[in-house]
Amino acid sequence: MLIQLFFALLSVLDNSSAQGAFTRDHRFLGNGIGGTSVMTATKNTAGWPQFETNVARNVTIAVGQTAFLHCRVYQLGDKEVSWMRKRDMHILSAGILMYTSDLRFQVIHPDKSENWTLQIKSPQQRDSGVYECQVSTEPKMSLNYSLNVVEARARITGASDIIVKTGSSLTLTCVMSQGPHNLGTVNWFRGSTQITTSTISDNALDTEPRIMVETEWSDALTSKLKINRIRSTDTGNYSCVPTAAERASVNVHVINGEHPAAMQHGNTAAGWPTSRTILLALAFFLGKLR
Repeated sequence: MLIQLFFALLSVLDNSSAQGAFTRDHRFLGNGIGGTSVMTATKNTAGWPQFETNVARNVTIAVGQTAFLHCRVYQLGDKEVSWMRKRDMHILSAGILMYTSDLRFQVIHPDKSENWTLQIKSPQQRDSGVYECQVSTEPKMSLNYSLNVVEARARITGASDIIVKTGSSLTLTCVMSQGPHNLGTVNWFRGSTQITTSTISDNALDTEPRIMVETEWSDALTSKLKINRIRSTDTGNYSCVPTAAERASVNVHVINGEHPAAMQHGNTAAGWPTSRTILLALAFFLGKLR
């Protein structure tokens, strides 16, 4: 009887030790950028803070486009969320309080939500780097976010100065091959007037609009402005203006009468393309008068 009691007591002690070991050694694993964050809990993880890892943590945006780094923490309890910039180990925020004089940084935390979003307005390339979302557990829990700020620029293919005769067609192609996929929309302007696709006229010979704008994404964001049946009033400065990239411009000169196919001349010096265009046009007409 004493022997059976001894073994029963030994079994209870073994089970208690195993449970204690589980409590001490239970770990929280979060896949961070550039490594794995490991947090050894001092108690069972029931009710312990947990990161939402199914969020974008490699964020690429264009210069000037507001950046959002979304950190979601469940079961936060009495713990606090903070953001740190890894480059200089600068604590940017604790809770919703900001610890930086740079007003471009702000933490967005809707009341009673699990979201602690770091917002960076008008980011520059110098803001690229790793940002760490932290939870004030002991030891600390953290999740890394990589921000890449790129300078996206629009480019109109071909020359910066174009001569075209009345009645012909002209296609301007604007390409943005750098920057994030989300470059927003592209608008075309002649001077300060925005250009949109025109309606088909009542002329039975017209099978398509006189002015068309087409934008697509393949290897790059591309927008095309096509002008049919060119008129003298189409002369002007044409700009391709993306919402998240620097604009690009060309000058279009419409000439009446016979003229070879559209002549294009590159920009070799400031002010030179326009002067060269005028000289070429004068030379052409003087030649016709001989």
